[in-house]
Amino acid sequence: MKASELRDKSVEELQQEQLNLLEQQFKLRMKSASGQLSKTHELGTVRRNIARVKTILREKQGN
Repeated sequence: MKASELRDKSVEELQQEQLNLLEQQFKLRMKSASGQLSKTHELGTVRRNIARVKTILREKQGN
């Protein structure tokens, strides 16, 4: 997910994307805790994507 793609989305779409990523992060954390997560890099990727979405939301809200 690129920042330029996120900037094209509306605030509502970004908020929905953030919720989806948070759900995905939760599921990955549960898999990691139970030892079922084989691709551990996915957890870091999702974390960075959440940070990207939050950054773009802040830019759009002007805060």
